[in-house]
Amino acid sequence: MVKYSATSLLTCFHTASRVQPPSKRHGWKMSMDVTFLGTGAAYPSPTRGASAVVLRCEGECWLFDCGEGTQTQLMKSQLKAGRITKIFITHLHGDHIFGLPGLLCTISLQSSCTVSRQPIEIFGPVGLRDFIWRTMELSHTELVFPYVVHELVPTADQCPTEALKELAQVHPADGPPKEGRGRTILLDPEEDSYLLVDDEQFVVKAFRLFHRIPAFGFSVMEKKRPGKLNAQKLKDLGVPPGPAYGKLKNGISIVLENGVTISPQEVLKKPVSGRKICILGDCSGVVGDGGVKLCFEADLLIHEATLDDAQMDKAKEHGHSTPWMAATFAKLCHAKRLVLTHFSQRYKPAALAKEGEADSIVELKRQAESVSDRQEVTLAEDFMVISVPMKK
Repeated sequence: MVKYSATSLLTCFHTASRVQPPSKRHGWKMSMDVTFLGTGAAYPSPTRGASAVVLRCEGECWLFDCGEGTQTQLMKSQLKAGRITKIFITHLHGDHIFGLPGLLCTISLQSSCTVSRQPIEIFGPVGLRDFIWRTMELSHTELVFPYVVHELVPTADQCPTEALKELAQVHPADGPPKEGRGRTILLDPEEDSYLLVDDEQFVVKAFRLFHRIPAFGFSVMEKKRPGKLNAQKLKDLGVPPGPAYGKLKNGISIVLENGVTISPQEVLKKPVSGRKICILGDCSGVVGDGGVKLCFEADLLIHEATLDDAQMDKAKEHGHSTPWMAATFAKLCHAKRLVLTHFSQRYKPAALAKEGEADSIVELKRQAESVSDRQEVTLAEDFMVISVPMKK
């Protein structure tokens, strides 16, 4: 039996069970990058890890999927597991979730039970909470940090009927006495999406995908930043340099010594659009129009391409995509950059591919580029880091 602390088993906090409204800004997160920890399908191999992507903003990390071996990939990267504050799971197939219990245990081992921290928020399809609770219960694992699981309720058209019947037979595990389970998130029929996060800087929404079991994509949208201060206008209005500038920049009106009120709208230039990152789980297509709307003009669109175009029928049969399918969606969304990932293990990284090899990863890129409309196409590799610069 392995025990990680003497705290109560699987403590969940209700403080994160609702979407928190935007609060006073404590500083805008400037740097943003995406690290691919695992780019392979089905299982981890010596050349490609199982699915895992990290979005990092000023040191804070959000993990998307957690296939087997993700914690080992984290250790090989420049990222730190203790920096993870949110985890998003696209669907419940093993190559996307089998690494999650072990990662949570490792974070617990590296945490201090005397230092309080905000709960790690975990988002994913119905059944994810049961998977985590039962795994921890059967392994007699106690975590020293709080976490909360928010479950997305799928619709009937996201997968074959028999898969939904199997899901309906899952019986929720008994939670701890003060369970604070987190939210059960339903589809907003008007928006055709699920609202997951709405804080001072980001809005995160999920949209429906079609796969063999219910699957989701995630759109991370940075809110518009306040425009720059108009220095000449400030001078003309008699606003003295100093704290008043900071208040106006943060959207707070000021009153001058002569009694004149100056509002931020008078002295701020046009707001700067935020960045948008979209990450799709396994799929052979989107369900409804929510995905297209949320991914429109994405700065970075991460899409699976399990098999090459010659095997499109096989890909669709198993609920997967090819480069042509991924590029067609990116073109429809006017995405600025398409990154292909989740490759069958038959496709070795370009650096390891032998000349004339039948299953060439480079061919997948060519297939996507034949469709793309000015989108840059990138083949993801393990430990690849893509920076997403701020817009000006």
